[in-house]
Amino acid sequence: MTQNNTDYTKVLGVPNGLAICYSGYREGQRPGHTYPSYDEVKEDLQIIEKQWQYIRLYSCDTHSKTVLDVIKNENLPLKVMLGAFIEAEENNPNCPWGGIYQAQQLKANKASNFKQMDALISLANQYPDIIFTLSVGNEACVDWTDHLVSVDAVISYVKYVKANAKQAVTFCENYVPWLDKLETLVDEVDFISIHTYPVWEHKSIHEGMAFTKQNYDAVAKKYPNKLVVITEAGWATTSNGYGIPVENVNVEVQKIYYKALSDWSLSESILTFVFEAFDEPWKGSDDPNEPEKHWGLYTVDRQPKRAMQPISYK
Repeated sequence: MTQNNTDYTKVLGVPNGLAICYSGYREGQRPGHTYPSYDEVKEDLQIIEKQWQYIRLYSCDTHSKTVLDVIKNENLPLKVMLGAFIEAEENNPNCPWGGIYQAQQLKANKASNFKQMDALISLANQYPDIIFTLSVGNEACVDWTDHLVSVDAVISYVKYVKANAKQAVTFCENYVPWLDKLETLVDEVDFISIHTYPVWEHKSIHEGMAFTKQNYDAVAKKYPNKLVVITEAGWATTSNGYGIPVENVNVEVQKIYYKALSDWSLSESILTFVFEAFDEPWKGSDDPNEPEKHWGLYTVDRQPKRAMQPISYK
């Protein structure tokens, strides 16, 4: 039996429901360059609202502001976990694809991170009926990150945001650092947010759901008096073999994992943000089979993959 030690419906003040990570970048679009239009975001959210009640956004940027405006203006029944995106404040030689920066860049990043916190607070106060929780960063403490930030810095961001916004505040990270490195952060956040990716850890679909439960249970049992939310869990549909064996991914196994994950999270009242709504072609390398591009339950053309075709939970 999964240990569900606290009730997110009481801690966060929202009903039990389904949640998904949303990033609406289409072909030719990418963060910091070209953003989805109001109408494109509206189209996406009208797809999402049929299946999910909660969405997660990753940055306080033009895209997130558009999403919040669409929800408000179109009176859509969606609530938002809004995140700040924090960039590297320290070098990380353990990152396989980078993570080393000039001192001037690290200094500029820290200034940018403070601006993200101010933007997070501003949006939280501007849209209090839509934004139900806040995250001060994403995967910035795990050993392999290319945007390493110290635990002490994350704690300072948590305290700053909590002092200036009324929503519950967290930090989104892989499950592993919560078991040791982030112990001092636990007392500061309102709840713990973990990521679990069985397929990245070379698990087959037959092992996937059990592995997800193990990851959740390990953190929940370590902190029995703290709410644990899963802010990323999903299964890719395509791989070039880099990081994920080709035989472990396709639309059928994604369907199996998604159904099992959704059934479990609803029955156990574990808030779980599925990663993710739509494929994102801007991510990763130029290889079209790069797995980073293919986590969506819908294609980049907004067509449902197999996981979405026969299932309705709402």
